[in-house]
Amino acid sequence: MLLLIALLGLVIVLSLGVGAVSLPPGRVLDALLRPAAPSVRPTDVAIVRDLRLARVLLAAIIGAGLAVAGAAFQGLFRNPLADPYVVGASGGAALGASIAIVAGVTWRVAGFGPVPLAAFVGALLAVFLVYFIAEVGGESSAIALLLSGAALSTLLSAITSLLMLVRDSTLHEVFAWTMGGLSGRSWPHLWNSGPYMLIGLGVMWLLARPLDALACGDETAESLGLPLRQARGALVAAASLTTAAAVAAGGVIGFVGLVAPHAARLIFGAAHHRLIPASALIGALLLLLADDLARTVLAPIELPVGIVTSLLGGTFFLYLLKTRQRELRGGR
Repeated sequence: MLLLIALLGLVIVLSLGVGAVSLPPGRVLDALLRPAAPSVRPTDVAIVRDLRLARVLLAAIIGAGLAVAGAAFQGLFRNPLADPYVVGASGGAALGASIAIVAGVTWRVAGFGPVPLAAFVGALLAVFLVYFIAEVGGESSAIALLLSGAALSTLLSAITSLLMLVRDSTLHEVFAWTMGGLSGRSWPHLWNSGPYMLIGLGVMWLLARPLDALACGDETAESLGLPLRQARGALVAAASLTTAAAVAAGGVIGFVGLVAPHAARLIFGAAHHRLIPASALIGALLLLLADDLARTVLAPIELPVGIVTSLLGGTFFLYLLKTRQRELRGGR
C-alpha cells in the first residue's frame, strides 16, 4: 500500500509536467513547493498550479471513485463483471446530459453547470428507479438489482441515441461528452464534484465489513444479523453518489471501475477493508496514466480519455479472463 501511495505521488508529479509545454519533474516540484523563489519561472507556476493541478487531482479522485464503486458493486452483486454503471448510472447520466445539451439549458445550481448538473441528477434518478423496481413485490436482491439496471440502461441508451438522431446539430457535443474527457476541467469542477466523491468513498470504506458479509451471499449475511435491505441500500446509495459525481465531472469513463478492483484483488485479496483503499489508489493511477496518454499520443490533438480507458481496460480485462479465470471465479 505504501508503494502504491509513493507511485501515485510520482505519477502526479509526472502528469503535471505532461502537456503542450513539457516540464521536467524538478521544475514541477519547484513550481509546487517554491512558487515565490526567484529562480522559479512565473510561467511554470501558472502552468502547474493554475492550469494542470486541478485537472490532475480531478483525474485522480475520479479514478479512485469509479474504482471503489466498482469494488463495492462487484462485492454486492457477487459478479466480477459488475462495474459502477451496472445499476443504470451511466445511462441516466448520459440521458440527463443529452437533454441539457439538446434543450440548451443554461441554469446553474450549487456551482454545477447545466450539463454536469443534469448528468448528476440523471444518474441518481436512474439508480433510484432501478432500486425501486427491484424492490417491487418484496425485498430486493442482488440479482433483481443487476437485471433491473441492465434493462434500464438499455432503455436509457436507446432514448439517448434517439435524441442524438433527432437533434443532429448537437450530435458531436453529446457524443464527445459520452466518450468522457478532462479537457478544460479546472478548480470549479474539482470543488463541485470532489466532496460528493469523497463522501461516497468514506461511506463505502466504513461499510467494508457489511460488504464482506454480503459478498458471501444473502443467507450468510442474514445469519450474521446483517439487515440486508438497509446495508444494500446504503452501499448502492454511496456507490451511486460517487459514480454520479464522477460522471458529472468527467463524462462517461468506462472500465476503470471494472479493471482496478480486479488488479487490487489479485494483490491484496478480497477483504474489503484492504480492497477499497487499494482499488482507490490503483484507479487513480489508471486514470492519471490514461489521461497522460490522451494528451500526448496524438498531440496536439487530445483524445477523449474514455477511449483510452476502454482500449487499455478492455485489453487488460480480456487478459484477466484468459489467464486468471480461477481467481475471477473466487478460487473455485
